[in-house]
Amino acid sequence: MKPILSVTIKNALLLAAVAFVCAAVVGGCYFLTQDRIAVQVVRQKQALFAEVIPSDFYNNDLLATCGRAEGVLGQDAQIKQLCVAKMDGKTTAYVFETVAPNGYSGAIGLLIAITPAGEVLGVRVTSHSETPGLGDKIELKHSNWILSFAHRWLRPADPQNLAQWAVKKEGGQFDQFTGATITPRAVVEQVKRAGLALLADLNQAALNDYSSSAAGKTEEK
Repeated sequence: MKPILSVTIKNALLLAAVAFVCAAVVGGCYFLTQDRIAVQVVRQKQALFAEVIPSDFYNNDLLATCGRAEGVLGQDAQIKQLCVAKMDGKTTAYVFETVAPNGYSGAIGLLIAITPAGEVLGVRVTSHSETPGLGDKIELKHSNWILSFAHRWLRPADPQNLAQWAVKKEGGQFDQFTGATITPRAVVEQVKRAGLALLADLNQAALNDYSSSAAGKTEEK
């Protein structure tokens, strides 16, 4: 029994030593590459941002402003992350990540840039599982359809404008794909929904600021 026990202990120690060495190697590789990975992630985000918002729209560090959307924006409107573009300290646009939950094959990730006045500067798809050759035309590498959002306006108080935010099959101005209406409809609806939610939030914030300012002036009198 003792020889068997001795062999078992030796094998266990050997396995432990191998596991320790493997963990050390993996940890070392991560430590050596994490900075490069972080830099690459930043570059990828900057490149994607450049596709939806012109560089002459801001001179601040756009990525540094990004934060998780809270409340109605984060929950009801599915806005995941919100960034603020500024030119000389004045807000010129918002760039945000959102999700269209009702694509044909699941959720569709989107990156959207919109001005405080409601002009959509650009939209790009960041992730999807749509059908190759049909629904994947929402990607720029497969068609120019996604470019049709650029410089369109969202006007919350204009019913005629809001009616245009639909696929042509449903009376709107956006093309649908042959054999794949669900996918473009999902994208159009989410750009509209998230954009309107953001504009409503901005409007409410402006009203709150105005109310606070007016109250302060009344107290001074």
